[in-house]
Amino acid sequence: MDILEQITQFIRNLVGYDKAAPGMLEIILALMLSFTLMCLIAAVYKKTYRGSDYSQDYVHTLIILGTVVSVVIMVVRGDSATAFGMFAAFSIIRFRRSVSQSRDIGFIFLAMAAGLGVGARQYPLATITTIIVCAVIYVFSTADVFAPMRLSHFLRIRVTNDVDYDTAFTQCFAQYLTHRELISVESIQAGMMTELRFNVSLKDETHPGSFVSALQQLNGNNRILLTAAASSLSMSE
Repeated sequence: MDILEQITQFIRNLVGYDKAAPGMLEIILALMLSFTLMCLIAAVYKKTYRGSDYSQDYVHTLIILGTVVSVVIMVVRGDSATAFGMFAAFSIIRFRRSVSQSRDIGFIFLAMAAGLGVGARQYPLATITTIIVCAVIYVFSTADVFAPMRLSHFLRIRVTNDVDYDTAFTQCFAQYLTHRELISVESIQAGMMTELRFNVSLKDETHPGSFVSALQQLNGNNRILLTAAASSLSMSE
């Protein structure tokens, strides 16, 4: 038996893991592990949240919910009707809050799954699974995986009728925009001018002035209106 196996067996004997029911020391360590995993899930949720209505109460509820699930499963695990007990336990745990984002439901299930694993004495499974899932969520959020094309601004340009707007701004758009979509073309001022409306996404959203200046040189300093759309953080949800 190598050193690692000896240490593992010593810990199992210390906490009474081989007993049919968990001892007091194992219960305390299990609750500490459950609380730690819930804190990890809560931290990842906060770090990757992109909406505008972040709720501290929801994060606290995740921690409470996962820890309580561990306790409930430890209670019903010693009963002969374990399956029925688990069903009854989950039937009384009702999350009475309207979630604003579908990902919130995913974090609820992640917290409950981690708590269930700890309560069922599957400590390595609960720990490894929670760490891997949280790491994947964080990497996907940081790398912006599966992000849609984001709209950053609304653009309105007025040009005289002698300007060929189909080609006049092509080079400027290619230089400053990642995406553009022509929404409407309207004749204004008794047909003397034309107003173009676009949905656009700027390459550099921190310096929109240079884009407007470049457009003004092309449309003869006529009116240009660049309006910010919803922030990219909320648009991605």
